[in-house]
This record gives sequence, C-alpha cells and structure tokens, in this order.
Amino acid sequence: MVNKTHLVAAFCLSTYAFFFVIEAAEDINEDIKLSEEYKKSRKSSQTNLELKDIVFVIQSQSNSFHKKIAKEVEQNILKQASELGKKHPTVLFIHEMDKHEGAWTILPLMQHFSATYGRNSSWIFFCEEETNIRILKLLETLKRFDKSKEWFLGKALYDEESTIIHHYAFAENPKIFKYPDLTAGWALSIPLVNKLASKLKNEPLKSDFTIDLKHEIALHIWEKGNGHQLTAVPEFCTDDATSVKAAHCATTFNTFLPLCGSPVKKENIFVAVKTCKRFHKERVPIVKLTWEKQAALLEYYSDYTDSTIPTVDLGIPNVKRGHCGKTFAILERFLNVSKTSWLVIVDDDTLIRMVFSREAVQKLLHSKCRCYRNDAPDDMVLGMCFSGLGVSVTHSPLFHQARPMDYPKDYLAHQVPISFHKHWNLDPVKVYFTWLAPGEDSQKGELHQHIKEDL
Repeated sequence: MVNKTHLVAAFCLSTYAFFFVIEAAEDINEDIKLSEEYKKSRKSSQTNLELKDIVFVIQSQSNSFHKKIAKEVEQNILKQASELGKKHPTVLFIHEMDKHEGAWTILPLMQHFSATYGRNSSWIFFCEEETNIRILKLLETLKRFDKSKEWFLGKALYDEESTIIHHYAFAENPKIFKYPDLTAGWALSIPLVNKLASKLKNEPLKSDFTIDLKHEIALHIWEKGNGHQLTAVPEFCTDDATSVKAAHCATTFNTFLPLCGSPVKKENIFVAVKTCKRFHKERVPIVKLTWEKQAALLEYYSDYTDSTIPTVDLGIPNVKRGHCGKTFAILERFLNVSKTSWLVIVDDDTLIRMVFSREAVQKLLHSKCRCYRNDAPDDMVLGMCFSGLGVSVTHSPLFHQARPMDYPKDYLAHQVPISFHKHWNLDPVKVYFTWLAPGEDSQKGELHQHIKEDL
C-alpha cells in the first residue's frame, strides 16, 4: 500500500482515517466583481480549440499511493476524451519531471513547456490529484479566451488581512492581490508560458525556498505590476461534484479525506511532544486539554524534568530556534524505548508536525547525516538527509504552518485540516474544537460547524 521508507502514515486518532505526511479561496461569490478581462471574454466570440491543444499537468507525487491517484485522474481525462470522440491530449505527471530541479514549484518547468509545447499547443492546464475535470465544460470555458493572448486563469483567492506566510505583502489592502486555488485547477495560455520561459532564461529564479506555492506563482507572473494578474474564472470550482452549486463548474474537488487503507491503531503510534521549561505552564496544559487523550503512547520532551507533566529531559539545552539537536535525540529515543511502527513529532503549539515510519528513522540514524549544530532548522536538515538517502518526503496541504486566520476562508472550506501552528493572538482551544476536533457526537459537530461559519 504505502512504502514504509516514506515519511508517511495512515492512522486513526479518533474516528478519522488520516493520511499523514511531513509538512514539508475565495470562490468568486456574487458580491465579488468579475475581472474586466473575464467580462470581455464573455462578450467575445469563442475561439477554435480542440482537446489536443491542452496539455494537462497533474501535481503528482512519487509514492505508490499518490501515483495511483494521479493515474486515475489521467485515465478519467482520456476516458472522457474517447467518449467525446476527441483525440487524446497530453497528460503529464510532475513526479516524472524531477530531472528539472524544483519541478513541483512549477516555474522551473516553464522553459521545458515552452520548448516542448510552445508551437503545437494552446494551453497548459494544471490540476491536483483530487481535482475532478469535466472535459467538455473545460473546453467551453477556455474557448472564451483568445488563445493568442497571454492569460493566467484560475479560481481567485485573496488574503483577508496581511499574513506572515506571504511576508505581509500588500499590507495596506491585502484583498487587492488575487492568487489561484490550485485545487480548482488553473491555466496558462501558451503565449504567457513562452513569455515566462524567455524571462527565466535571462533572469533565473533567485529563491530556492517556497512557503506558499500558489501565492508565489501569482507574484512571479504579476512581476510587480508589470506582468499579469490572475483572471478569475467561476467555472474553476472547489465545490463537491454532486452539489447543486457545481452544475456550472468545469472543475470540482474531492473534499473528503483519502481512502488509503485501514487506519493504523493508535497503540502503534508513538507521539513525541517538544517543549521546554518556559512553556510548561503556558502550552502543555493546552495540549492536555485538547488532543493528548487521543494518543495512546505519548511523552513530553523538555530541557527540564517535571514529574507533574511528566517530562523527559533529553540532555539537550533549549535553543530559541531550529531545535535540530532535540529532534535527533527524540529519533534516537524512539528506536530505543518504543516498538511502534510510527513516530509523530509535535511542537507544543502545533497539533501534528512530522510523521516518520520506523524504517525511515532507522535508515536516517544508520547514516552519518546529523545536525551541524543544535539550533539548526530541523525540518531542513531532515529534508536534506532523507533526500540524500533516497527517502521521499510526501506533502499534504492539510498541514498548515500558520493559524486559520492566515488563510483564505474559502481555501480552508474545502479541507479537513490536520494541523495549524502558533498560539499567537488567538484562543488555541477554540481553534482546536473549531477546526481539528473529531466531532464524536452530533452536539459537538453542530458546535464545530457553527463556530467554523462564524470564523
């Protein structure tokens, strides 16, 4: 089912079957005005477009589970093409393009797309593994846009307030900048692909660090006002395919959690909580009040032994950032004191942070890859180590590196979030019971939905 050397787990902390991995939108509502470009496209006559003129790119991953889902998306596209009597389009998988460094961030692929498809295609359409595509409706939608012009199409998201994950961009008016909800699918016309490729040839990407892919793609295409803003397309949707709202949609989205096999029993999961003396009274009580009871095997790791919690002192001095030394000490302890197949490492202000299989931990610790200092960033060191060992890191968009208010409401609306991070300027208990609590009975479920709508 899932290769055990991957940093991934499928298990149940309560009644939910979760597919956990290392962390590695506003729908265009009636009260949001459509962009002028979209209005013009509605008035223009339809352009000639065949299905073979569209190159489909699926944001796939290399492990067997995700490859299987991506293959099903491809098969569905080709099946619809056959039923319509259309020539099969080109369908590409991101995980098969890894010879291009950073392929998953899309922009490094522009020169390849331009050289390969720049003369015989009209559109590059990107989608996720969970995106459902209605081929005929997609064709009808794209035909409204002049394929000889530069277009950046998608379902528009925007920030309600400036946020740290976007470096507080557009602080005076965050709503002014739109970026695509990748799960709804998004499209670039070939003229824009060619332009981006030409620019990247002369000015290579400067950053090799990605925080929020969808926002960074839009920023790059916008070019500080000299490029193109996203054109919002209402037919690119994240509604459930069976809902009445989805009748007009060219794309829909599977909002349920993936079915990745029988849940792992919680007795086979070892949970390690990273804390320090400073937060014993501030953060640890919140963990105990919320999700601690869901874990069968759990230890708190600190720089100070406190029998009332209790905590385990690993002998690693506390540092303000990075915590690589503490993380590797936890990995060593996991192999020595636990017999479970899975390790979950959690910060004291985060629900779930990283999940490892035992085999992955064994492979790492048998290697010579270690922290270059105790306060090195553990996530980056782990990423480099596992990459060198050939152990794939699987991404899930359900792990969030910031607070719920740091994301567009519509983006979270089609998710079942696994985790959020930081207790700053919020009530973490309310956040937990609003977004992350299992909802084991109807009363809790109703309360959860009510508060979620209020937020």
